Amino acid sequence: MNIQNVLETKVKEAVAKTFQAELPTVEFQPTRKDFEGDITVVIFPMLRVVKGNPEQIGRQIGEYLVNEVSEITSFNVIKGFLNLVVSDAFYLNYFNSISTDSTFGFVKQDDKDAIMVEYSSPNTNKPLHLGHIRNNLLGYSVAEILKASGKKVYKTQIINDRGIHICKSMVAGLKFGKGETPETTGLKGDKLVGNYYVAFDKAYKQEIADLVASGIAKEVAEKQAPIFIEAQQMLLKWEAGDKEVVDLWKRMNQWVYKGFEVTYKNLGVDFDTLYYESDTYLLGKDVVTAGLEKGVFFKKEDGSVWIDLTEDGLDEKIVLRSDGTAVYMTQDIGTAIQRVKDHPDVAGMVYTVGNEQDYHFKVLFLILKKLGFSWSKNLFHLSYGMVDLPSGKMKSREGTVVDADDLMADMTATAGEISQELGKLDDYADAEKEELYKMIGLGALKYYILKVDPKKRILFNPEESVDFQGNTGPFIQYTYARIQSILRKAEELNLSNYNGLQDLHEKEKQLIKQLELYPDTIQLAAANYSPALIANYTYDLVKEFNSFYQNVSILGEEDEKRKAFRVQLSKKVSEVIESSFKLLGIEVPERM
Repeated sequence: MNIQNVLETKVKEAVAKTFQAELPTVEFQPTRKDFEGDITVVIFPMLRVVKGNPEQIGRQIGEYLVNEVSEITSFNVIKGFLNLVVSDAFYLNYFNSISTDSTFGFVKQDDKDAIMVEYSSPNTNKPLHLGHIRNNLLGYSVAEILKASGKKVYKTQIINDRGIHICKSMVAGLKFGKGETPETTGLKGDKLVGNYYVAFDKAYKQEIADLVASGIAKEVAEKQAPIFIEAQQMLLKWEAGDKEVVDLWKRMNQWVYKGFEVTYKNLGVDFDTLYYESDTYLLGKDVVTAGLEKGVFFKKEDGSVWIDLTEDGLDEKIVLRSDGTAVYMTQDIGTAIQRVKDHPDVAGMVYTVGNEQDYHFKVLFLILKKLGFSWSKNLFHLSYGMVDLPSGKMKSREGTVVDADDLMADMTATAGEISQELGKLDDYADAEKEELYKMIGLGALKYYILKVDPKKRILFNPEESVDFQGNTGPFIQYTYARIQSILRKAEELNLSNYNGLQDLHEKEKQLIKQLELYPDTIQLAAANYSPALIANYTYDLVKEFNSFYQNVSILGEEDEKRKAFRVQLSKKVSEVIESSFKLLGIEVPERM
């Protein structure tokens, strides 16, 4: 049990006995570095139930705690802040309780209520790009953090494999592909199909320009361009089940799926279940019919079906067109319900989708709530900002997208260049070097993206991300590797026994205090769906370790017990770095 849990009960007890008042909660914070103390009780919020001078109240509570709590050795009050000094014995005991715990910070999984986390959800007309990387990293990491917090999790994606944009790539493939395949071109399937999408757009723009030059208005030309009409006709044939079109669709989609698999493997993400829009796009229509009978939806004169959300601060939203065809909202309603049918233990869902869809998800969640689904109260839109590069915004149609595979390869190459400059890998075989460069490059990429609050827009700077100093993945990986070097040297010294150690150096104490925060950080990150909290906790832990490393001797310490303790403390820090980085999907190297 951490010191905050111990103190919460005792502070409430102190207030009850000293002031005859009931305190609903106790607010704690770490003691500021310029004051003596380990944990601070904030007095100001207590003034709602305890009347009096904050300093006087703080002193009386402090005196009670020193007398009643063996772990508290002294206190001081600065204005309305009660700073408590915790005994070395408490931190030694705490460290002993976690030192051999291989699942430290993690909570045993509760199998009762599961959460489904959706991420990636690409279109099958182009390869994954930088925006998809942020989506995948966020979704995967949030799923892992939720698991660590004790939740059962299903990772899923819905693959957008139908619609006019898919037909555009198919038309271009027939027109310009000349029977080529990923095998004959040597291209990944998703890249080949993506090239067709770009080729379609180029041809479409040319046809529009030709029609405009012949005197046709631009808006009319956009609809009359022959290649666009071909794509529309292909979509109608696909929906009618035309065998030739469906066979082409299956073949080209299969190319894309194989390409995606390679990218996902390289990125280190996975899924438990897959949904395809071609299977789900008709879902939800029966729900709309049932909702009409319940009065959740209403029908307009033209036969279209709507929901009125004006009383909820939103507006009217269509859920079925006048011709009876579904809109995206209908499909999303049906898919959510289908997922719970497929996995009856799902009690909530997390949708990892960019912030341009904020309004869509507000409406979706509200509709599901009005339809009476109990799990609708546990739906969350993991909304995130765009990722920009110094070169500017990406556009798929124009082929100016930063390809995910290319970016990962570039990051690996950049990590290799920097590592070679540092010149510490001379005894590595070439294969070992390549593996390490990939680990550093991908670690840099993932950490740079995940350390930022999901809601914020990111300007991704590849060079900055691979810096071996500062708040970066490689800096943390380097610290982990440094600790492994210490542990390898210590192995020969048989340094496991530190029994009888009575006191702690201030730097040892600070390090244990940082370790103590790990379980609560996991819970907080899970509650906020924020990998950034894990990333920045790890950076703080590494900074604390480096301060410890620079201020005390580890293997050079003369006292054998203290030397053994410092080795074990270093080992635990490395385990927590590895554990927290695993939650972010980042690997750590044994040597660097």
